[in-house]
Amino acid sequence: MLGLGDFSVFAAYVLCILSAILCVVYGIVNWNKGGNVSPEEAAEEARWEAEEKKIDSELSGAGGEL
Repeated sequence: MLGLGDFSVFAAYVLCILSAILCVVYGIVNWNKGGNVSPEEAAEEARWEAEEKKIDSELSGAGGEL
């Protein structure tokens, strides 16, 4: 059978190829699907960023080294 020696080797090759094809198809189908971000999540993200900027400015003002 194509010089592969055993059916299990042939099956492993076929399954690897099929899994790669499946991954490509999944990626194409889900390419531009953005996550739905709720207003609460967006507000929490903004709070985290503001807190991070505040901490960074305090650290840079304290000694200049991070």
